[in-house]
Amino acid sequence: MAWENRRNPRVNFERGVTVQMMALDGTWRRDCVMQNASDGGARLIVNGSLEGLELSEFFLLLSSMGLVYRRCRTVRLQDNEIGIEFIKMASGKSRAQAG
Repeated sequence: MAWENRRNPRVNFERGVTVQMMALDGTWRRDCVMQNASDGGARLIVNGSLEGLELSEFFLLLSSMGLVYRRCRTVRLQDNEIGIEFIKMASGKSRAQAG
C-alpha cells in the first residue's frame, strides 16, 4: 500500500510533533516525529535504529509524561519511516479490563 492510499483523511504537521514509541513491556523507547495523523493511524519518522525491536504492537506516547498514549501496530515500514494503525479497544471494556 502506498503512503498516500489511506482510508481516513490525514492532518499533516508542518514541523512534525515530537512523540515516543515504547514497547508494550517497556523494554525499549525510541524518539520519533509524527508527520501526520488521522483517526485510524499515523506516519512516524523514527530517530535511531529499529533493528531487533518488536514492532508488531507498541505504545505511541503522545505526552512527555506518558499519560497520553495509543496502542499501535505497524502497517508499513520503509527505512526510518513507519506507518502505524491505532488499535481500538473493544467497546464496553475499561482500560483496567483491557490489560
